[in-house]
Amino acid sequence: MAESRVFLLSPARSDGKRAKLLLNPRAEFPLAVRLREPDGAELGEVFSFLSGLYFRGKLTYAQAFASAAEHAASILVITADRGLVPPDTRVTHDDLQQFSRVDIATSDDRYLTPLLRDATALSAALPGDARLVLLGSIATGKYVDALLTVFGSRLVFPSEFVGRGDMSRGGLLLRSAREGRELQYMLVDGAQRRGKRPPKLEPIRRIRPL
Repeated sequence: MAESRVFLLSPARSDGKRAKLLLNPRAEFPLAVRLREPDGAELGEVFSFLSGLYFRGKLTYAQAFASAAEHAASILVITADRGLVPPDTRVTHDDLQQFSRVDIATSDDRYLTPLLRDATALSAALPGDARLVLLGSIATGKYVDALLTVFGSRLVFPSEFVGRGDMSRGGLLLRSAREGRELQYMLVDGAQRRGKRPPKLEPIRRIRPL
């Protein structure tokens, strides 16, 4: 029987330059227009726009290797004030503005309360041997501390993340998904949170058409 895994994706920054571009009420590119409409746009698409390669890599990788878990979604995104939600959740212009008002680095109750609520419910719904794969930085406690209190030794992360920056992680995840090669995981609890920067990824060789 395949091991149950749930991928937890760290959020994109909602108050940076790309967010301001997306939230500009005069912006006319398709995603900005859809975000202002009542139905909004999928969270995964919005966060992929906000953080580019990094979130796109996380989402692509999770979609490639997620396993079905009974009573629980297998890919969940950490949000600033909604806890854990699937990447196909629809969000609007107003939702994104609300995200931008919550600083998750300060342990704001608007962030922690729904996150702990959803993590606790998820933990209860999953089999005892399920693993929660955090696709995000463990260098700070803004995600790790809360998740560890709920998941403990079930919380793991890709060992190759240590020492890499966001863009390097994104590239690594995209490459792994393209190659069908799942990364090795290690326990978050007790892991070295910072490490020596690994060598740069070698450029992907493109095959010229005949």
